[in-house]
Parts: sequence; structure tokens; C-alpha cells
Amino acid sequence: MNRIISWDQYFMGVAKLSSYRSKDPNTQVGACIVNKENKIVGVGYNGMPWGCQDNQFPWQQRTGELNETKYAYVVHAELNAILNSTASLDNCRIYVSLFPCNECAKAIVQSGIKEIIYEDDKYKGTAMDIASKRILHAAGVTYRKVPYFGIKVEDEHV
Repeated sequence: MNRIISWDQYFMGVAKLSSYRSKDPNTQVGACIVNKENKIVGVGYNGMPWGCQDNQFPWQQRTGELNETKYAYVVHAELNAILNSTASLDNCRIYVSLFPCNECAKAIVQSGIKEIIYEDDKYKGTAMDIASKRILHAAGVTYRKVPYFGIKVEDEHV
């Protein structure tokens, strides 16, 4: 049987596969940026900045003073994909496993990306989500949710 997947399934699969590089024990996020010709021009996952050892930062800590939590240090998947891009991002689309936060929304708008395709919107309705969608709407960036069809990686030794 010959099964052909859609472009959305393919690129969301690349984003999901990239997310498995993240060492975040709670939320692994991946992103894949694609141009109009359906060529990948950037990929990223949430992780520490270059040169920073993962074991030197508080991956587990999600509450408390900002500098004691992961949130002060982690570079989100969307920003990593933008920073890792190999071409102009004007009029590109970004596939992300989790809807972008307000900080990533700003980077997406500034980079020229015009469409966001996401799998999960677990922070829907939060202040961060409302701000993100307000930024995207004002800048004319569209977004849509697509389900992921693939297989979850269960084995940590893969």
C-alpha cells in the first residue's frame, strides 16, 4: 500500500521530530519553517543557547523567582528555527508543535513569516496567548491548527 502524506503532515512531522531533541522534561517543542516552494529553510527546538550546558540550568523548575526557572534561559523552538534559517523568511510559513507565545509571535512577525500551522494550543485563553494572537492579528499573520498523525516516541534511548 502506497500512502502519500500531505505537505502539512510532512512538515508537522519534521517539527515534531525536531522537538525530540529538546531536553525539557515537561514540554518538548519543535518548529519547521518552509518557503513557498515547500523547501525547509529553518528548523529548531526549545533548548539552551549555544555554549550553555544543559545541566547548568534549572530545566525542572517552573515556579519561583524568574532566574530560578527554566523560562529565563530557554530559547523557544520558533526563535531557534528563525535564528537557524538559511534563507529569507519573507512570506514563509512555520510549523510548530505548540502555539507560539507572545515573545515568539513578535519574532515571527519581525522575520516576515506570514502563516503559523500548529498542533497544540494548550495555553489557549491565557494572557500570553491573548497577547500573541493580538500581535499576529495586527500584523496580518494567519494561523491554523492541524492534527498530527504520527507516532509518539516513547523510548528515551532512541
